[in-house]
Amino acid sequence: MAKRNILITGGAGFVGSALARHLAEDKENLVVIVDNLLTGDKRRVKANDNLKFIKADVNHFVDISSIFYSYTFDYVFHYAAVVGVKRTLENPIQVLDDLKGMRNVLDLCKNTGVKRVFFSSSSEVYGEPVELPQHEHTTPLNSRLPYAIVKNAGEAFLKSYYQEYGLEYTIFRFFNTYGPFQSKDFVISKFVAAALKNKDITIYGDGMQTRTFCFIEDNVQACVNAFLQDECINDVVNIGSDVEYTVIDLAKLIIEISASTSQIRHLPPLKEGDMSRRQPETTKMQALIGRKPIDLKQGLSNVISNPDFFI
Repeated sequence: MAKRNILITGGAGFVGSALARHLAEDKENLVVIVDNLLTGDKRRVKANDNLKFIKADVNHFVDISSIFYSYTFDYVFHYAAVVGVKRTLENPIQVLDDLKGMRNVLDLCKNTGVKRVFFSSSSEVYGEPVELPQHEHTTPLNSRLPYAIVKNAGEAFLKSYYQEYGLEYTIFRFFNTYGPFQSKDFVISKFVAAALKNKDITIYGDGMQTRTFCFIEDNVQACVNAFLQDECINDVVNIGSDVEYTVIDLAKLIIEISASTSQIRHLPPLKEGDMSRRQPETTKMQALIGRKPIDLKQGLSNVISNPDFFI
């Protein structure tokens, strides 16, 4: 197979770096990571002959355009974004600035011969659930939060660029994903970090809000298979588990697996951004990985026993 030049924006982030490490295992892939390190971390990236890291901001056209013209990418995974519920709620203008990056990446893709763009959208686009499970094509997108609006607009850009310029795309709607190398901004890594130090685990509200949790290996395998097998072209696919857990049951499970003496402490509910339920329809996802997803207990055991886990 001919060598492929692949760009991953946000490639020093948790999910982007896992994808980069996987793709770089194939020596026929030249993987270039671009990240401004706002939330990314270079410790996740071990550069070598076919894995390059460049510090740059996709929201700045001069920064990113020179990289595009230097490498002539075949495929682009656009994962760069301001992430984290607290961060995105506190910095709405910074979140909206990511629309500049979307336009920059898509304009450069169409002008440099990129074959397909893979975009990390989010379960946040669904907002409060109006139906469960949440289906890629039938469930309304009703969130009004800036982060979700940017992801929704990003999806619209991709569909419009395909219609206007024939630029192919695949949209991944990521649900909660966890695993080694995740920062402490996210629920599982935050709870695990507290449990391993026997500190209180804090929960917003009564903890009865539900989430599903996808191990990073399943996320990456699904996305890589969509790429390699030419699946879900010009389509949307939920990437996540379909097994719901309440947040309080998650905390109890982490305490049990880690043999922690942590106590659960409740904080006032968040004013916004903490949706009551999440559950994706995962028919496409399960077809992509072609096996049973890693269950939460096994995945948590993998995380808790991993010495590289960021705490």
